[in-house]
Amino acid sequence: MLKKLKSLFVVEDESAAKPTKEKEEVETVPESTTPVAPQVDEFVDSSATPSQGKVDTKFLNILLGAMDKNNLDGFDYLEYRQSLQNLSKMAMDEATKYKSAFAAAQTMGATPQKLVDTAGHYLQILSKEEQKFNQALANQRKKQIGGKENQYKKLEQSIKDKQTRILQLQKEIEQHQGELSKIKQAVSQATIKVTSTQNDFVATYKSIVDKIQLDIQKMKQYLK
Repeated sequence: MLKKLKSLFVVEDESAAKPTKEKEEVETVPESTTPVAPQVDEFVDSSATPSQGKVDTKFLNILLGAMDKNNLDGFDYLEYRQSLQNLSKMAMDEATKYKSAFAAAQTMGATPQKLVDTAGHYLQILSKEEQKFNQALANQRKKQIGGKENQYKKLEQSIKDKQTRILQLQKEIEQHQGELSKIKQAVSQATIKVTSTQNDFVATYKSIVDKIQLDIQKMKQYLK
């Protein structure tokens, strides 16, 4: 089932040119509540910054796996989306595609409200996964970055204090400066890794949520 879900939500190459009509559809997606990735902090070297975020296979498996685990019985939004996808290559306008898919869905006991409600169910599942990810991310930030940031600041203050006795403590100051360089590099690498991981999740999460929200919008528009 997970492989089937991937076929429903996997994102095509964003760099590829898209037809004008499809572009217009994307622009009508309701605004997502996905959090914006934080800006890189002062500890990250300007020459090395986190990636902007891409759909990541690992996160795709986690998110779609959660949807698969909580798949509702009977014909619901996922089956309806499969019907839409089956019609995607046919020469028909958007409204006809949604209505044609619904015509088949009705024989399975589907109603417009049920399709919208079940789509909302999967959004809730994805939201819970987002909450779990954010908590895990916070723990990783604290573990990998927080302590080193504090260590960096304490050493920085120590250097300022010792500069008043620079003639006597020059050797000790140079030693601490070397430690600062290593710590800053470690913090930079850890921050880039954690932020890049977050950006990958955000991009993956948004790619799925946007498609579901667009379907909800179209179902509300066309399935009356």
